[in-house]
Amino acid sequence: MTADTSNRIMQRFVTFINSASESLAEELISPDALFHVPGRPDPMQGPAGYLSIIAMMRSGFPDIQWTLEDMVSDGDKIAARFTMRGTHQGTFFGVPATGKPIQAQAINFYHLSDGRFVKEYGQPDMLAIMAQIGAAPLS
Repeated sequence: MTADTSNRIMQRFVTFINSASESLAEELISPDALFHVPGRPDPMQGPAGYLSIIAMMRSGFPDIQWTLEDMVSDGDKIAARFTMRGTHQGTFFGVPATGKPIQAQAINFYHLSDGRFVKEYGQPDMLAIMAQIGAAPLS
């Protein structure tokens, strides 16, 4: 896969995660894809699994948006750094809504096959998120 192809796919992926579009999920995510999420013993699977990940984040931060800051690709592998921004308007990991804004980084590693996502290892900065909503010390 060329760098241009990787860039186009990632731009569509960012549109997908910011919109939670079911049609983009079906287009971009392989039915057999596995998504390794911190704190979960088993990976999520397929388009529905990824939509569940987005729904979990949106349950606490309904206005959450991801900005792709950096990306490196090598064939069918992509490493990406995102900034997540949102407002804590719902319960998140047991913490009731505070109305506080959050901004945190995430580093994700993706594997693609035939232009579709087949695997992700996601590492959002959960400590930063929890600190910003008052559930962990700031320092």
